Amino acid sequence: MTLKTKNILSKALSLEPAERISVVDQLLSSLDRPDPVIDTLWKREVESRFRAVKSGKLKTVSALQALSKYRHIKAA
Repeated sequence: MTLKTKNILSKALSLEPAERISVVDQLLSSLDRPDPVIDTLWKREVESRFRAVKSGKLKTVSALQALSKYRHIKAA
């Protein structure tokens, strides 16, 4: 981490929690740029899964069923 980055981080950590949340939100938003290649790949994947479900090749489960297998895992 550069000295400039360390200084920015130090200043950010001294902000009030609401201000830190705002900074984090803006930083994350700045990273969320559309990528046509990734969007195309996701579109193909969604279409493939949709066809698999419609044809019966892929079975769906409810969100509750999907998450139930993780209920026994305790947070660290």
